[in-house]
Amino acid sequence: MDPLILDGRKVAQSVKNQLKLQIAELKQQDVTPKLATILVGNDEASKTYVQMKANTCHKLGMESERVFLPEETTTEELLSVIHQLNHDDTVHGILLQHPVPSQINERLAFDSIALEKDVDGVTSHGFGENTFQLGAYPCCTPAAILQVIDFYNLDLEGKHAVVIGRSPILGKPVSMMLLNRNATITVCHSKTENLPDVVKHADVVVAAVGQPKFVKGEWLKEGAIILDAGYNPGNIGDVEYETCYNKSSAITPVPGGIGPVTISMLLKHTVEAAMKQSNNLAMKLNM
Repeated sequence: MDPLILDGRKVAQSVKNQLKLQIAELKQQDVTPKLATILVGNDEASKTYVQMKANTCHKLGMESERVFLPEETTTEELLSVIHQLNHDDTVHGILLQHPVPSQINERLAFDSIALEKDVDGVTSHGFGENTFQLGAYPCCTPAAILQVIDFYNLDLEGKHAVVIGRSPILGKPVSMMLLNRNATITVCHSKTENLPDVVKHADVVVAAVGQPKFVKGEWLKEGAIILDAGYNPGNIGDVEYETCYNKSSAITPVPGGIGPVTISMLLKHTVEAAMKQSNNLAMKLNM
């Protein structure tokens, strides 16, 4: 029996359809959700990502503010820009495009984003809140993985999930999010010994290692669910799709899997932030 193809484009469209209704509601209250994106330097891939996000915002009826800073920008200058956006009531979400130039203290910059505007889930505070399920916005790729799981009603409870990768914006947060869904988690990384043997026991595999075709079909338990969060040059994921397809019960393609959902989750968080911030402002005005 062929595996279920977990179609991220379909999932992303369902999210966007819901967002259109929420945006229309907000506009009736004279609120238009706005995402501010900061790009430091001249990285061409980053420019493309920023443009893609702006285009998607406009298609949904949201506003997009793009802040371009020169390559030689200092940490202090970047913090000043973030501070201004934190205090701009028309801005509901702030995204600092990664990577930033080497002279900038990236962690300090991320952590200076106001928690209520951290729609990309990059602050240390936000990571802690998500771990304890306290309501901050999660990182967008882990959120996209959970959105795909929910869309297709995949049962995680009691399942053994192996996450390959431990980055602070993907491997670590998705591990906590899966744990909070009552899965049993093993986190693997570059120092893990006998990785294929570990993967062999997984009911669910999250590939987030950043290496093309890294996970092989022969590593998999029959019927495993494969969630490929990798995106490498040439539109290639972190799993060897052809061999993993034959062993899996469900699998995300690349492209068209987790990627499209990631952008939709960024916009979902921004719209939710606009709703919360407008409600808080209304409460203050009525006090």
